[in-house]
Amino acid sequence: MPIPRLTPSPAAGLALAALLLSGAGAHAQDRGSVNPKPLPPLEHPDAPSTPAKALFGRVTRASSGPAHIYGFYAKGCFAGGEALPMDGPNWQVMRPSRNRMWGTPYLIDFVERLSQKAARVGWPGLLVGDMAQPRGGPMITGHASHQIGIDADVWLTPMPDHRMSRAEREETSATDMVRPDRLDVDPEVWTPTHLQLIKLTAEQPEVERIFVNAAIKKALCREASGRSWMSKVRPMYGHNYHYHIRLACPAGQEDCQPQGAPAATDGCDDLGYWFSDAVLHPKPPKVPPKPKPAMTLAALPSACRAVLKAP
Repeated sequence: MPIPRLTPSPAAGLALAALLLSGAGAHAQDRGSVNPKPLPPLEHPDAPSTPAKALFGRVTRASSGPAHIYGFYAKGCFAGGEALPMDGPNWQVMRPSRNRMWGTPYLIDFVERLSQKAARVGWPGLLVGDMAQPRGGPMITGHASHQIGIDADVWLTPMPDHRMSRAEREETSATDMVRPDRLDVDPEVWTPTHLQLIKLTAEQPEVERIFVNAAIKKALCREASGRSWMSKVRPMYGHNYHYHIRLACPAGQEDCQPQGAPAATDGCDDLGYWFSDAVLHPKPPKVPPKPKPAMTLAALPSACRAVLKAP
């Protein structure tokens, strides 16, 4: 699997920027529901053309058996998952109505340990956003990745000093860390402790990548350029409200497709693209692009069919 460039190609990048700026997908600030309604049953769930996201998005619990990862972060699934408990000593799960607090035991253990370490650098606790669906796979809304149980979003909003009610978890807005002009972080909300939290996370050996808004990467470069951990922190569209943790494939998971090591540089000399006018203010295409066909089960590792059907 080739290592992605720090900046996407202009055409692909601007298309993705337009999609994200249009508000598509489920983001950290989008409200959940205190009384979520189940999705209606599919008329033809076994049809080859049925989108995989429609199938995995209707699964409400993990499969039985040992944990196993199949495929790549953006094209795969996992068996034997666990749910992160709604509350821990140093974390709380947000937007539980999405039912995306699942992951491999490897990820669950990592989040719990990170929350303990974060308290030592002055972070009051993790507000954990989307991880994965009970068996991974594509999601009906939002992420292209988060499919194999080793990705997690952590809000850049500090955990409050009380256990949040269900309504608070569903309706509280995450804090936008980026200035309205999107050229830098907002000094009213960005603090040195944010840097310490991201630094701490990047220094963990299990972490393969961290995705943040380019303005956050810019702030990190200003305050911590040249540090070896900075090579893991990559700019990405969106991510104003949270940072995305991606773990490396764990040992013994031969069916997990690795992304590969990040570039050795800190990436601070390669940020110009992200602040260009074409990226910050993308013009709509003259001819709207045709939507890509939805991913079906045939596009996923063959084992994902069995994972989906497993008890």
